[in-house]
Amino acid sequence: MSKNSPNVAAPDAALIERIDRLETQLAFQEDTIAELNELLTQQNQELAKLHKHFFLVLERVQQLNDSQKEAPVDERPPHY
Repeated sequence: MSKNSPNVAAPDAALIERIDRLETQLAFQEDTIAELNELLTQQNQELAKLHKHFFLVLERVQQLNDSQKEAPVDERPPHY
């Protein structure tokens, strides 16, 4: 019976060490996921701001183009 005791203890120690490594790895991955989630949220907010600004600029450019297409009042006729 004492022959079996060391054999049982060795696998238990290896198993405990493996579980500890897995728990450490899991904790690290959970932290990484939380950080990535925060960064993704920030990027989405920034993208929404940029999207809004882009369409404001686009609208302004279209307004400027439309105003330039209108014929000036004092423009000379083409036959001059």
